[in-house]
Amino acid sequence: MAITFKKRGVLPGFSLTLGFSLLYLSLIVLIPLSATFFKAATLGWGGFWDVITQSRVLASYQLTFGASLAGAVINTAFGLLVAWVLVRYEFFGKRLIDALVDLPFALPTAVAGIALATLYSSKGWVGQFLAPYGIKIAYTPLGVVVALTFIGLPFVVRTVQPVLEDFESELEEAAASLGATRWQTFFRVILPALAPALLTGFALAFARAVGEYGSVIFIAGNIPMVSEITPLLIITKLEQYDYAGATALAVSMLLVSFALLLIINALQRHSHLRKA
Repeated sequence: MAITFKKRGVLPGFSLTLGFSLLYLSLIVLIPLSATFFKAATLGWGGFWDVITQSRVLASYQLTFGASLAGAVINTAFGLLVAWVLVRYEFFGKRLIDALVDLPFALPTAVAGIALATLYSSKGWVGQFLAPYGIKIAYTPLGVVVALTFIGLPFVVRTVQPVLEDFESELEEAAASLGATRWQTFFRVILPALAPALLTGFALAFARAVGEYGSVIFIAGNIPMVSEITPLLIITKLEQYDYAGATALAVSMLLVSFALLLIINALQRHSHLRKA
């Protein structure tokens, strides 16, 4: 007679684990988001629409999402380059550069903003060389893009790097043996394999940039209709005790961000299905 033993998991049973998971998710995510929607609903549809469609607010949307998109695109290209160098080459100071990639994670955002504003101002180490050519970075929308690029780079590098490390070099050798050039090997063999990781890094960098505040306000200049981001408007309304208006802006940003991330996830799924 065979004796069977019930396989036991390390964690508690499904019901208990699921219960704790839902409780934690509710306390951290669902309840705060629900409170935001309920508070914004006190304005009514007309009041909500008036708040989120003011010309100053629309200008902040354009800068926030436009700069976030630009920063994410830049990070996707240069993040791939940085990850490629760190994985494929050995050189003096590699460990230091690898550690510096994570600097935006550890550096307080306010410190990053002050450092960038000092560096790119008209009298800064970099800005003083650009000023004679009429290129102004600090206190302009371009400065916002620079700040969002700075804080988003690690997301792309750390997402692509492990995929590159696990990539089989035999595929490149096979492509070369069949007569493919380096560019053909990259675009037809390597890039399709990296596409899901690149899309993930792009989505993470974009999501991080949309909600960024500390590193932007010091370099943006915060000029209404020019270099003012939406998170700053939310903080301004909170300081004026306009909680309903602040939550209305938060809800509008949340809905737009969710829609964009949904599109990105659909592209990721499509890329996985094509790869399969």
